[in-house]
Amino acid sequence: MPDRELADAVEGVAGIEGVEDVSVRIYDGRTDERPGDPAEVDLYVPPFVATPRSREIVAEMSNLQVIQLQVAGVDTFLPLVPEGVVLCNARGVHDASTAEWVVGGIIAAQREFPGFRDAQREGRWDWHMTDALTDRTVMIVGYGSVGAAIERRLTPFEAHVIRVARTARDGVHPVSALPGLLPEADVVVLIVPSTAETTGLVDKTFLACMKDNALLVNAARGIVVDTEALLTEVTAGRLRAVLDVTDPEPLPAGHPLWTAPGVFITPHVGGSTPASRRRIVALVRDQVRRFVTGEPLINVIKGDY
Repeated sequence: MPDRELADAVEGVAGIEGVEDVSVRIYDGRTDERPGDPAEVDLYVPPFVATPRSREIVAEMSNLQVIQLQVAGVDTFLPLVPEGVVLCNARGVHDASTAEWVVGGIIAAQREFPGFRDAQREGRWDWHMTDALTDRTVMIVGYGSVGAAIERRLTPFEAHVIRVARTARDGVHPVSALPGLLPEADVVVLIVPSTAETTGLVDKTFLACMKDNALLVNAARGIVVDTEALLTEVTAGRLRAVLDVTDPEPLPAGHPLWTAPGVFITPHVGGSTPASRRRIVALVRDQVRRFVTGEPLINVIKGDY
């Protein structure tokens, strides 16, 4: 386990019928010092924010059976999973917090909160009309559990939602339909997983299809968006953006995205809330219980996500 809180939660599994003991070791992935022999580890929970050491140690876990991530995205660990080892993600854990960030970001941009904050610092009463979320069309690209959570929170604002996903289904358009759908959207939300298919998905052509003054909201991964293409559009004042992820990430000081007009940036905090943490603890404890009692694991990754 990466920390004491998760270790305590997992140690509480001992005492369940049929479980005599659960041995837990804490490794936060920050140093080379090992809390024991990695070869003895059966189930590994890396830190929330992966470090190079937390990834490299997987190769030393010769008896490893399960890797349980604290995040939904699996791209950081997927290439490292040994044959026969089960990889599980934290699907569902961050839905509420990420959806809250998305809706908050949309409202902040539409109602120009960052600009009003700047005016407040200058002591300037900058009255003017702003845009709104009400009656606007929001496209959710990557309509899974987080996308559904976003839509539930958009509904009270009387926004119209267009759903897009890799696999078309009732009420959900395929990614191939994007060129025809993008001109309809006032807001485009990205919540796709990081895969070979989604890397660079939002390129010059994608952005050119968006309507003037549309808002791009990226809560997925930075590499989903072509940074240079986005910079061209926002610098020209044609598009706006709210970004929780960037490419590169962390965004270095002096990068033009920091000062680009119409761009609001947060440092990858969409799922970083106490609510997500409580749900992580509950998920990890339940997953360990399932593992030691022989019950089927949940959130098992098959394929690339």
